[in-house]
Amino acid sequence: MKFIVSSTELLSHLQSISRVISSKNTMPILDNFLFELTEDELKITASDLESTMITVLKPENIDGEGKIALEAKRMLDILKEFPEQPLTFEIDGETLSCDILSENGKFSVIGMPGDEFPLVPELKKAEKVSFRLSPEILTKGINKTLFAAANDELRPVMNGIYFAITENDLTFVASDSHKLVRYRRTDAKSDKSSSFILPKKPANLLKSILGKALDEILVEFDDKNAVFTIAQYKLINRLTEGQFPNYESVIPVENPNKLIVDRQNFFNSLKRVSVFSNQASNLVKLQLTGNMMTVSAQDIDFSISAYERLDCQYEGEEMEIGFKSLFLTEILSNMSSKDVVFELSDPSRAGIMVPFAKDTEDEDELMLLMPMMIN
Repeated sequence: MKFIVSSTELLSHLQSISRVISSKNTMPILDNFLFELTEDELKITASDLESTMITVLKPENIDGEGKIALEAKRMLDILKEFPEQPLTFEIDGETLSCDILSENGKFSVIGMPGDEFPLVPELKKAEKVSFRLSPEILTKGINKTLFAAANDELRPVMNGIYFAITENDLTFVASDSHKLVRYRRTDAKSDKSSSFILPKKPANLLKSILGKALDEILVEFDDKNAVFTIAQYKLINRLTEGQFPNYESVIPVENPNKLIVDRQNFFNSLKRVSVFSNQASNLVKLQLTGNMMTVSAQDIDFSISAYERLDCQYEGEEMEIGFKSLFLTEILSNMSSKDVVFELSDPSRAGIMVPFAKDTEDEDELMLLMPMMIN
C-alpha cells in the first residue's frame, strides 16, 4: 500500500495522539501507532488499553488498503526533523517493511502486524447515552474541576471528574474530600438523565485536543466506556466503575456569614503570608470583623509569624477560621471573577466560594473547602 501525506500535518496528528501512549506498556504492540489505510482515508490509532485515541487524515495518491503498526517514538523523532514537504509511504503488507520517501532520501523501518493491535471497544447500543456540547463548555468544565480530583488508590471513584447530564443541565464535579468543585451549565442537556466518572488521564488528553475543535463535540457513553468525537479526533476511554459520593450532602445550605473580597489581592496576600506557616499543616487563619480581614500564619517551631490586613465587605458574626493555604490558593487561582464571595456558617464547617459575577448566565460555579482546626 502507498500514500502521500504532508510531513507537518502528519506530525501534528501523531503528536496529539501520542500523549495516550504509556511509558510502561505491558504489551510491546502498544508502543506503536496503528496505521490503517482505506481507499479514501488514513486512520491512525494509539492506545494504552484504558484510553484509545484515533485521528483521521486525507492523504493523496492512495494505492491499496491495509494496516501496519509502526514504532511511535521513531516516527515522531524522524518527522520532527523534516521541514514542510510531502512524504511518500510505501508499505509491503507481507514483509511489513515501510519506506518513507522524502525529497532527498529514503528512510526504511520494519513494522509489526496491525492485527496484533487491541480492538477498539464499542458502546452497547441499548445502553448508549449521547449528547452534544460546545468546546467552550467542555474546556471550562474540565479546567474548573480537574485540579480538585483526588489521587487515592483506595477510592478510585474520587480520582476523576463526575459528569451528570439531565434534561435541564450538565454538571461537572470533582473532590478529594478536602476540597470540592461543582460546575453546572444549563446550556448543555440530554434527553436522558445519566452520569459517568471520567478518569484524570483522559480528561488531560481531552484538554490537549479541545483547541482543535471548531464544531460541537459529540459525547457518547454506556456503563463501561465513553467516546468523545472532536473534529478529526476520537477519544475512547474506559470509565471508572463505582458510585460517586453524594456530594450535595456535604454542601452547607445555611451560611449566614458572607465575605466579599478582591480575589487577586487575597491570593497575593495568601502567597506571602503562607511562607510563614508551619510546613506540615500549611495553616493560615482568617480573622473576619467588619470591613477588615486579617490573614495570618505562624510556625512556633521556628518562632516566625506574619499577618496582613485586607479591605473587604463582611456581613455576619466576628469569626476566626483556618484553612490549608495550598488548597485555598488553588481554588482562588481556578476562579476567574474579579471579586469572590465566601459563604460561611461557623469555623468547623466547610466554606463555600462562588464568583461575585458570572461569566455567563448559563453557568453556576461553586467551590468548597473544609476548614482546619485552630489550636
